[in-house]
Amino acid sequence: MTKIAVILAAGSGRRFGADTPKQFLKVAGVPILELTLRAFESAPDIDRICVVAHPDHFADVNLICEKAGISKFRAVIPGGEERRDSAIAAIRHLSSLPDDSIILFHDAARPLVSQRIIRDCVEALSHYDAAAAGIPSSDTLWEVDENRLIARIPQRSRFFRAQTPQAFRLGTIRNAYLRAASDPGFVPTDDCGVLKRYDPDTNIAVIDGDPANIKVTFPDDIAFVESFLNSKKSIDSSNP
Repeated sequence: MTKIAVILAAGSGRRFGADTPKQFLKVAGVPILELTLRAFESAPDIDRICVVAHPDHFADVNLICEKAGISKFRAVIPGGEERRDSAIAAIRHLSSLPDDSIILFHDAARPLVSQRIIRDCVEALSHYDAAAAGIPSSDTLWEVDENRLIARIPQRSRFFRAQTPQAFRLGTIRNAYLRAASDPGFVPTDDCGVLKRYDPDTNIAVIDGDPANIKVTFPDDIAFVESFLNSKKSIDSSNP
């Protein structure tokens, strides 16, 4: 069956505060998007790569893929204003594929995703309806009321911080998004949220993520990614 990585790169990066969307900024001389694409290019479990981007950046995406030699790259798809709009655009683009095709949604701004995470997400679909990377919450969580007063302190051990990739059978996530399209009041922040809301009986497995698999959101995150890459390069050079 076909396994497709959909790289979500249509965000404007407003929280980052730069004129250029963060996924096109460079770390150690390499665009963040390129680092992300390389990870999926190297993954044996991935057959194709599609990128969802704003039309203003189509040329940037194509140039990055060409220069980096991303042989699995198949298309750049126009994204929407919200994440769900971009996901729906990708699903529509892939509509000719069989329902049992595997689709992995991944944030373009998570360049440090590991081969192990990608593999585990794909393999989990042999046993579950969907799978996503996540890490246990290391902080106590507070649920507050409308006055910002603590209303409840849930058990921390049951909470995970969501990461990507998030993996689905194409038919499963397409059906969930079709239902979401008729509910304009629902604005999901991830694809598992869509599936769980509109098909609550599905089993979504949380596979082990990695603290290094951060989403570049603020300028300090650039320094973390660069430090991680330098450390990895140093380790690789000392172990020929």
